[in-house]
Amino acid sequence: MNNRLLPALAALCAFLAVALGSAGSHMLKDPVAKGWVSTATSYLLLHSIAVFALLAWRNIGLIRLSSALLLAGAALFSGSLYALAFGASHQVAIVAPVGGTLLLLGWAFTAVSACSS
Repeated sequence: MNNRLLPALAALCAFLAVALGSAGSHMLKDPVAKGWVSTATSYLLLHSIAVFALLAWRNIGLIRLSSALLLAGAALFSGSLYALAFGASHQVAIVAPVGGTLLLLGWAFTAVSACSS
């Protein structure tokens, strides 16, 4: 994976968080759907920013893996919530725990990296 891909993906995720969060707050009337959008936006934006911080701190293999896991996890978790909020079948909710697990793994690898070298 080249050195530009993870920051580019993090920027894209941040862009989507702002765009979808804004769209959801203006377009949706259902308070449950608005809550899903709010949670999705928080997770996606927070983890996008975290990737930039991690790569600035240590751009090494384990941190790059952590960053990739965080982005994938945030995209899957938030994506499933956005999909639900905008009317997708409730079957899409099965993706949220997969995303959450990837987020946990990303932070666990970050902790391992912090304790090593």
